[in-house]
Parts: sequence; structure tokens; C-alpha cells
Amino acid sequence: MAFFMDPANSIGVKILEIFYFVMGIIVVYTGVRNLRDKTNLARYGTFVFWTLMGVVLAFGRWLPPAVSGAIIVLMVVPAIFRRVKTGESSVPSKDEIARNFGKIGMKVFAPALSIGVFAVIGALMPKVGALAGCCIGVVVSALILMSMNRVNKPIVFLDDSERLLSAMSPVSMLPMLLASLGAIFTQAGVGGVISKLVGGVIPKGNMTIGIIVFALGMMLFTMVMGNAFAAITVLTVGIGAPFVLAFGANPTIVGILALTCGYCGTLMTPMAANFNIVPVALLEMKDRMGVIRNQILPALVMIVVQIAYMLIAC
Repeated sequence: MAFFMDPANSIGVKILEIFYFVMGIIVVYTGVRNLRDKTNLARYGTFVFWTLMGVVLAFGRWLPPAVSGAIIVLMVVPAIFRRVKTGESSVPSKDEIARNFGKIGMKVFAPALSIGVFAVIGALMPKVGALAGCCIGVVVSALILMSMNRVNKPIVFLDDSERLLSAMSPVSMLPMLLASLGAIFTQAGVGGVISKLVGGVIPKGNMTIGIIVFALGMMLFTMVMGNAFAAITVLTVGIGAPFVLAFGANPTIVGILALTCGYCGTLMTPMAANFNIVPVALLEMKDRMGVIRNQILPALVMIVVQIAYMLIAC
């Protein structure tokens, strides 16, 4: 309670903490529901994985770092041994989908639109922020769905959340782990190591080569880390600041275009699980790399365009 009464914590931070708790409860529910599902051949491992993840999400702020770390280590053990699975899923029938579409129609996009609208509103309010606004939009979208169809009761949202999480499997935790990787790499001094290595390759004062190496580095590092936001913290320290920004390049332009170069790497890596692996699981595609295969050529074209744009703009 002291956290929510502390005036140093903004409204947005407090809202996010509430939503982390709610997400934790949903994830724990996923574990309990799988434990009770006798059709799940790995229900005990599944229960351990989802329940421990829910505990970290709900109470992570108040748990000592060592305890959180220990829970995460225990959490991934069932995933490593492939003991996180799903049982029978109560997917809506085609007739039910058709009836709902006939009743709701294109209004089904209103809840999704509300999330974006509230994210923008939150972004315009410094004490709230886009992420907290997005969370508020989720609540509004749920209320809209409940008004559209009285069948949409809280238990329906819980069950559908469980079905979605179970379908994504342990891959769902990858974006969270990768998001923290950039901060860990920066704290470990990886950026400084990269700067020393690149310093022996880039001619001193040659911003053109610096931009090219920075852009390609963003793409490759994003492929390794799966997240352009994680990659840019390391690459800016190692390459962007000493070999591009130090020679007068516009930091706003460089920052924006560096991220888009990183996104080219996002299109070509399984590490970007939420883009390239989760859709494969949800759509039950036979080719696990099918999404990536179809994105390689556009990504390569885009990186060339981004480098040219950065050279011209800077």
C-alpha cells in the first residue's frame, strides 16, 4: 500500500502495477486450469511453469531480486524438459463464430481500436504514459465486448486468456526476457567492448562507414537479441555515439532510423518470438520458419533503403 500512496510514483506506474498483478492472477489461473485438465499429459510441469510466472508478474516488485531470480530458474526447468503442454482446448465452433459475426459484424474491431485510442491519450499525458493508457484501453475493450454480447462474462475472458497462453506455450515469456537483455548487456560493458573492436575497422572520422556499420550492426544484433529496443542501447554506446553522433549527426534522425534498421533484423529471427514464432503456434502452421522465410527479402530491401536514407538525412 505504501507504493500506491507514495507521491513519487506517477499515476501511470501505479496503473501498470495493478495490471501486472491482474496479469499474474490470469497466468496463475492458467497453471491451475492446466493442473485440473487430465487430458494434459504434462499437467504438473505446466502448472509449475505458469504458476511461478504468475507469481513473478504479480509480486515481482516486492520480491527480493534473488528470490525472483530463483523462481525464474525453477520456472524454466519444465520448459527445458518439454513438460509444458496443453490439453483439450474449447475452441469456438465454426457455427458459433458465424453467429457471432452475424450479430456483431465489423463492430468487433471497436475494442481493438479503443486500445490504440487510449494508448495515444495516455502518451499525451506525461503522468500516465502510453503503456498505462494501453492497459486502460484493454479494460474499455473488455467492457465493449461485454456490451456487445452478454455471454462475455469475466470467466469467458479468463478461459480465453488461458487458451491463448497455453497455445503460445513457454515462448510467451521470451519477449520479457529479451527486453531485459539490453540493460544487462549495457551494465556488463558489452557496448564498450564492441566500441574497441569496431574502432579497429572504421577509419577515424569517417561517418559514412560508421553509419553503415551502425545500421548493419543494429540489424544483426537485433537478430541475436530479438528486440531492437534491447539492441539499440548496446549498439548506440558501442558504435552510434563514438562513430556517428560524435561527428555531428542528428541524434533524433539517427535514433529513429537505427530502430528501423533493427526492425529489419526482427523480420529475420526466431528470437523475435512475438512476431515470428507466436503466430506460427496460433495458426498451427506446419512450417515453423514459414513467417521468417517470407520476410527475408523485404527485410534485405528495407535495410538498404534505411542505410541510404540515413546517409542522406545525416
